Amino acid sequence: MPLACYFTRMANLHVKNVPEKLHKRLRRCAREQESSVREIVLEAISREVERREWLKRLSGRTSTQLSSSVAELLKKERRQRGTGIG
Repeated sequence: MPLACYFTRMANLHVKNVPEKLHKRLRRCAREQESSVREIVLEAISREVERREWLKRLSGRTSTQLSSSVAELLKKERRQRGTGIG
């Protein structure tokens, strides 16, 4: 076993009282993605932590006042590009 394997620190997290319905959904999701429940849960936790950090950064930014609604700006841009969507 590589020497690095002996020095990797990982915390343990135990989640109790997971509703059976959610647990079945997690197992099904893991099966469909050919991964483990552990991998699905770690990915979900990571994504949620990143989302919260992003929202925190976003909330610290100053707001911008637009001269028109976003929908109108999109329509104008699409007309200029000739895409005709919307």
